[in-house]
This record gives sequence, structure tokens and C-alpha cells, in this order.
Amino acid sequence: MSSETVNNVVQLADGEQFIRSESLFTKALRRLRHDRLTVGATVVLLIITLLSIFAPLISDHILDVDPMRTNPRVRFLPPGSEGHVLGTDELGRDHLGRLLYGGRISLAIGFSAAMVTLIVGMIFGLMAGYFGGIFDDLMMWVITTLNSLPTLYLLIALSALLRPSPEMLVLVLALTGWTGDTRLIRGQTISLRDLDYVLAARALGASSWRIMYVHIMPNLISIVAISLAISIGAIILAEAALSYLSLGVQPPTPTWGNMLTDSRAYFRQAGYLVIAPGLLISVTVLCLYLIGDGIRDAFDPRVND
Repeated sequence: MSSETVNNVVQLADGEQFIRSESLFTKALRRLRHDRLTVGATVVLLIITLLSIFAPLISDHILDVDPMRTNPRVRFLPPGSEGHVLGTDELGRDHLGRLLYGGRISLAIGFSAAMVTLIVGMIFGLMAGYFGGIFDDLMMWVITTLNSLPTLYLLIALSALLRPSPEMLVLVLALTGWTGDTRLIRGQTISLRDLDYVLAARALGASSWRIMYVHIMPNLISIVAISLAISIGAIILAEAALSYLSLGVQPPTPTWGNMLTDSRAYFRQAGYLVIAPGLLISVTVLCLYLIGDGIRDAFDPRVND
């Protein structure tokens, strides 16, 4: 008998024992706590996020630099130079400070666009899966039509038409990314809408909206969490790809994507300018995928304790 099972044994007054049952959510949390890879990825992602959030405080009071101020006299200082931990770029700006500020933009774009796509996918997916009929056919036609268009070409077209800014980039990525979440949630809703507890709620007079958002949606939490983690990583990569095509957020506003793109020309002269943003993108996306995979395993009832 495992230690978790022993902790759930309840002693009755007559000396008998029984094992207290656990909810799926409680079991998932316990599995996550014992999943060292997921916990480690969460810690690393949290550190990167906190450093990015407090970028102004770190730059002003710890590094004592202004990442936006140019100084051609100190161009391409190597890492470890006095006053510049990770050196300077082609305009003499502190590289570490710009990485922290760029993380704020890249992570904000990733989290914001993923939340928008998730909310839209949740609304349309629940409605299409629960109501079915004409609305479901219409939604699937729209999704199939959008998915038939090459995503990269659609991103390029929307980015070219709209002014490239963090807000517009969130809108562009959300407009092209909601279909996947919608199809996923629709399929899960179809599998849940005819279960006994849903039929019982309908027999008791619960409205369709109450059934969807009180009885069905809580059972989609694990799927939603996995989709959110994976979507954030995919959107960060999409932002970097658009920056490579000069259609992302434009300098001097730093993002990891445009910092990586702008440093290509100086790879031989200052390779650290390429390595740092590329490494941050890779580590962040990897952590998000590991977290999503860990959540999937934790909520899988087929996983043995």
C-alpha cells in the first residue's frame, strides 16, 4: 500500500477501516507534485516570467542600465564587460536588459493570444457540440474553410494589412488560432452531452446555458489547461517566425523574435546576440510543452498511481 493510500485510510469508531476516495482533481494534483520534470519546467517558466515582469525594476535598480538608450561607443561589448553582464548589441544597448524587456512582450503576446483563442474556442466549441444541428454544421464549415488556407500565408496577409504592434499581433494570432481549440472542445462536448448527469440536469429543468457552463465546462478543465500551455508555446514560435519575415513587432520595441532576427547579420562578430534570445525561446517553449504533457498525464485516469 502506497504512502498516499495510507494517508487516505480512515479509522471508524468500531475499529474498521476504509479508504477515503479521491476526486480526479485531487489525484491529478498529487501526480503533478510527484512529477519532477513538470515541477522543474514550471519553476523555470515561473522564474523567466517573473524576471520579465520585473524587467524595469531589475534594469533600473540592479543592472543600472537603460536598455532603450543607444551608445555607439560601446557597441558589441562581449558578455562579462563592466556594467553589461551579457554585453551590448550593435547600437550599444544593454543586451540583458533588452532580453528582459523582450520577454515581457513575447510572453504577453503568447499568454494574451492564447487566452483569446481559448475563450473563443470555449464559447463556439461548447455551443456547436451541445446544440449540434445547423449551428454545428455552420461552425464546422467555417473552421474547415479557414484550416484549408495555409496558416503562414494567412498570418502574412493579416500582418501586412494591419499595423504591426503587440496588440495587432495578438489579434492576428487569435484570428488564425481559434479553430483548433474550437474543434477540440466541440468534440469533448459531444462526448459529454449525453451522459447521465447531463440528462438528469436537463430533466430537472436546467437551461441549456446552465448545463453547458456548470455541468459540462468543469469537465473540460484538463483539456483546456493542456491546450492553453501548448498554444502559448506555439504562439511564441509564431511571433518569432513573423519577426523573421519582418512582419512582427517592429524595433525599437524588443521581443525575443525580432532580437533574434536583427542579430543574424552579426553572428560572426557577436554570436551571443543570437544565442541568448534563441535559447530563451527554446527553453520557454520546451517548458510549456513539458507542463502541458504533465497535465495530460496527471488527468489521465488510466495512469496508475
